[in-house]
Amino acid sequence: MKFFIDTANLDEIKEAKEFGVLDGVTTNPSLMAKSGVKGKDNIFKHYKEICDIVQADVSAEVIATDFDGIVREGEELAAIDEHIVVKVPMIRDGVKAIKYFTDNGIRTNCTLVFSAGQAILAAKAGAAYVSPFIGRLDDISFEGMDLIAQIVDIYQTFDFTTEVLAASIRSPLHIVQAAETGADVATCPLNAILGLLKHPLTDIGLEKFLNDAKKLD
Repeated sequence: MKFFIDTANLDEIKEAKEFGVLDGVTTNPSLMAKSGVKGKDNIFKHYKEICDIVQADVSAEVIATDFDGIVREGEELAAIDEHIVVKVPMIRDGVKAIKYFTDNGIRTNCTLVFSAGQAILAAKAGAAYVSPFIGRLDDISFEGMDLIAQIVDIYQTFDFTTEVLAASIRSPLHIVQAAETGADVATCPLNAILGLLKHPLTDIGLEKFLNDAKKLD
């Protein structure tokens, strides 16, 4: 399973890259605003910086919700760097735009997916990634991982090439569950990835080894 970091913070991206397990980045307008990046020119420059660091897939989200606007913004984003994947919302004109992008060699990430039916539409339109939001489903008392399992099963049955990108991940446990369920990618905050390191028995074992090593002096 690939690890993407869900952020626009360059320091976090660099840290994840140095950690050695980073496969890509997902962003959105909210994350850009959180990082203090404003204005089209600055946002595009920021995307380029992210691509230069990662040298792998970077999802950049359109803001428009009409077909012409999505296509226009998507083409501008794709022109920033070869690693840009245009992030398109799961709406009627979004699906139409995904098909357009697919036919014109632009890869897409269909976002805000909350049902298997939506995931089927995204795959049929040719999306490179589909992003089911696990945490947000959990928030309304639906089991987000069940949706991941359902989409994975459908995609395997019909040999869809769209990758299942588990999004809205809140914890290290979510990452493990996404892997168990067969997600191709998990996108998550840096702290969730680093949380996979933690186990009390590792800490206890390391402390014992270090104490025993001192006795060898």
